[in-house]
Amino acid sequence: MSTRRPRFTSRLTQVRNALLAFVMRPLGWLSPDTRFAFGFALVVIITTLLLVNTYTRVPAEFYREGDVIRRTVIAPEDIAGVDIKDWVAEKEKLRTAAINNAPPIFNFDPTRSESAAQSFRAAWEDLQKQSEALGANKQEAKWSGEGVTEKSRFDIARALLSRRLEKSDLERLTGLLRETGDHYIYDDQDVERFISRVMLVDVRNPGSPTVVTIPPERLVSLSTAHGDLSFRISQQSAWPHEQQAAMMAAMLPLVKPHLTFDQKATQLAQETAAKNTPAPSISLRRNQVVAREGDTVTEPMLMQFREIREYERTGRPWHHLIGLFFIVAAIYWGAWKFAEHRSTIANLALSERKAFALISLSVIVETIIMRICFTFSDGIAAQSMRAPYNDPTIWNYAIPFAAAALLVALLVDTQLALITALITALFAGLLAPDGVLKAFYAMISSSVAIYGIGRYRERQSVTQAGLIIGGANALLAVALIAYAQQALTLNTILLAVACGIAGGLLAAIFTGGGLPINESLFGILTDVKLLELSNADLPVLGQLALRAPGTNQHSHAVGQLAEEACRAIDANPLLARIGALYHDIGKTAAPDMFVENQQGENPHDRLRPTQSARIITAHVTYGLKLAKEIGLPKQISDFIPQHHGTRTLHFFLRKAQAQAALGEEVDEAEFRYPGPKPQFKEAAIMMIADSCEAAARSLAHPDPENIRTIVTKIVDAIISDGQLDESNLTLHELRTIREAIITALTAIYHARIDYPGFNPPPLTGALPTLPDAQLDTEERGVSYNRTSEIPINKGGEVEDEAIPRKTVKR
Repeated sequence: MSTRRPRFTSRLTQVRNALLAFVMRPLGWLSPDTRFAFGFALVVIITTLLLVNTYTRVPAEFYREGDVIRRTVIAPEDIAGVDIKDWVAEKEKLRTAAINNAPPIFNFDPTRSESAAQSFRAAWEDLQKQSEALGANKQEAKWSGEGVTEKSRFDIARALLSRRLEKSDLERLTGLLRETGDHYIYDDQDVERFISRVMLVDVRNPGSPTVVTIPPERLVSLSTAHGDLSFRISQQSAWPHEQQAAMMAAMLPLVKPHLTFDQKATQLAQETAAKNTPAPSISLRRNQVVAREGDTVTEPMLMQFREIREYERTGRPWHHLIGLFFIVAAIYWGAWKFAEHRSTIANLALSERKAFALISLSVIVETIIMRICFTFSDGIAAQSMRAPYNDPTIWNYAIPFAAAALLVALLVDTQLALITALITALFAGLLAPDGVLKAFYAMISSSVAIYGIGRYRERQSVTQAGLIIGGANALLAVALIAYAQQALTLNTILLAVACGIAGGLLAAIFTGGGLPINESLFGILTDVKLLELSNADLPVLGQLALRAPGTNQHSHAVGQLAEEACRAIDANPLLARIGALYHDIGKTAAPDMFVENQQGENPHDRLRPTQSARIITAHVTYGLKLAKEIGLPKQISDFIPQHHGTRTLHFFLRKAQAQAALGEEVDEAEFRYPGPKPQFKEAAIMMIADSCEAAARSLAHPDPENIRTIVTKIVDAIISDGQLDESNLTLHELRTIREAIITALTAIYHARIDYPGFNPPPLTGALPTLPDAQLDTEERGVSYNRTSEIPINKGGEVEDEAIPRKTVKR
């Protein structure tokens, strides 16, 4: 048979442990205090960034001209500008200046001069070809150049052919046409359109207009260009006057403007410039009422709103950010000191640092939700023109302000939840437009969430809490609207009620989603988690039942006793019952070494006392190792060492002392459990119940008198040994615990009536025999007729593992 120890750790636990190790590896070299300081600073910085510049007094992009002002707008500071009476005139003045300063747009064709030269050359060559073809009949030739009337074509041809013109004459004439390209030629009617700058659009690349300043000496009108060309032609003395006139008639139509005014594009550019001209700023004084609730939005109002928004976006100095940082730091410091104080109370489920981390994470997530929801509410309100749907302060009642407080209340306790609610309310006041009212609303909503729910034992508790919060939110929303003197129309009431209920349901949704995450992240033990740990199909409980059936039965019996005792003093009965299931899981390493799993022979009879003590106490250390391996919550694993405390195995100690050589000292520490003593009430009750159950199981006649005697003896011994000094139990609670355990044991071992004349038939092979695990105490060979015979040591623990017993007859 294999002795390999089974793997109890679930795959989810393995993945979680691996992730935690990966996250903590970079910070492993830092001390715990340094890591906490680093985390505290990070929390403060993140929260400050979430709160700074988060809300503006006037969401100008949500207002349009003609809308109704939803809330009164007041100027936050003095803002320089023109008087509102002169604003319209100043605005028109700026628009006119923008139109006048917009450069006129001209289409520029730099190829015009070259095209004219090429056109003249083509007409000249065509005339020469006609002359050669017609021979002596020159009067039939016709000039083919453009821009000439039909009658003039023959006159020009006749004049040009009256004297032979050389090729050099052609080059000289085309050169005169090309020289016209040295200037920007424009149409005479556009002379008044030219200012210092013009925008040229090259016809070859219309997609890249250029704004240029043309020197006056290079700017020539079309008529001037024609006159200059005529003068140059007249200066050619080698040509007769008749030919010069013909050349002018042929060449002047070819000279065209390089610049053509684009009326449509210029007008569009001027309109664009006027439209893009920023309106002049309107002067504002600090605390000046810019617009009152119910006013109609005008264009000057929109300009004032934009000025206020711009001031709030860029005008806040750095000292505002620094001040907010220290305010947030002070709030979190107060939360930390409260969590630190709460950690001194034994029944707190978290350490002080984990409690602060839970509060911080919950508040940060809640702040993110609030910030998103405030922006979303403004967007919804902007889509409607009718009241009350255009009022974002009503839509804000749908924000789940209570989610963080509800989460902390379900996971930890009401005190830490109240601190979370207070911080959430303060941050809601900083984020909301109507800060005081929303802070009050958030605080009341969170308080209802904290005190309106019972224990978290099933998932539907969250849904029920959401409905309770929603109902309270609905009533509170209507009350706050009435307090703010808003119109209480039917639509307003219905919208406020709907938003309040939605806020409660959203709080339940966010809380329900965050519960399992935070349970696993912080190792928090809720009642739902406890019930999950009671599942008998879990690997560790299955192995306990299989390998140590007597211990498994004993654990259930102890759990029943501890549950009744906890219920009597208002402790946590479910925690005690589940803790009892796991308090002896370490016995699975060597189950036969413990009396409840033995069948007749006692293996300790063959061992030295030190070996026996080492084996018995090792079930505590092995149990803790196993608990860590399977990811058992600390509140449960604490039961493993604390239910034994620091008690001594007196029987084996005395046996070792008796066997020791003369003068040899026996180290008592080898016979003592490692501890610690019980640190909380449930662990102390577990110690008492564990011993009382073992003692009552050993009684041959467990009548009420014997049970009371043995329980009283055990409780007195535990108290005398000082094992309960650190458990925070009072004497009154100890008396109550004792009576509850006596009552429970009496009910378990109640007397049965003997039926005269009834002799049970002997067992045959046809009837199944009981398995070894279900044999009672007497059949195991351990039973005592008198309570004084039960081996109870000075610490109140039954040491029946060391008592010789008879062999079990099967």
